Amino acid sequence: MLGFLSARQTGLDDPLRLRRVESTRRVLGLELNKDRDVERIHGNGINTLDIEPVEGRYMLSGGSDGVIVLYDLENSSRQPYYTCKAVCSVDRNHPDVHKYSVETVQWYPHDTGMFTSSSFDKTLKVWDTNTLQAADVFNFEETVYSHHMSPVATKHCLVAVGTRGPKVTDKKYWQFPGHRVLNMSWQLQVLTVE
Repeated sequence: MLGFLSARQTGLDDPLRLRRVESTRRVLGLELNKDRDVERIHGNGINTLDIEPVEGRYMLSGGSDGVIVLYDLENSSRQPYYTCKAVCSVDRNHPDVHKYSVETVQWYPHDTGMFTSSSFDKTLKVWDTNTLQAADVFNFEETVYSHHMSPVATKHCLVAVGTRGPKVTDKKYWQFPGHRVLNMSWQLQVLTVE
């Protein structure tokens, strides 16, 4: 690692090479937690997870079956091995369930009372966590691949939506002509479109 840093400092190596090497090292070091499990609710695969940033206690999951599940990660049993229980879910019988695969779920960065989800059904939904009802639904003409809210924004609630013609929405749409976006994220106040 020090060799990569030295080469980077002297300008002999490309910054992306160091980034790739470090990312690869971290990924290869990942392992599953043997003490914690999650209650199985989804009938098919899970596409997306998000842990709320306020307390780090609740996790959302979105599945290929269109179902969204909210889990409590707290170990209330105080046992060394425990299963995180599902608090509630937007299942196939829910009136606001996504018709197709949920591609992204994300907590509102400053409050656990709201989260967003997007789906291959061409919608972005804003959810009230307390009532588990869709507070707002944004319909798009194209498939929604992903979305992301800025984690540091306090004066607006812009949501970047990744479609074949990506948009940033705040009841208005800004477009990025000529781009097909499968992934996007906010970094400070800059939107990264990949």
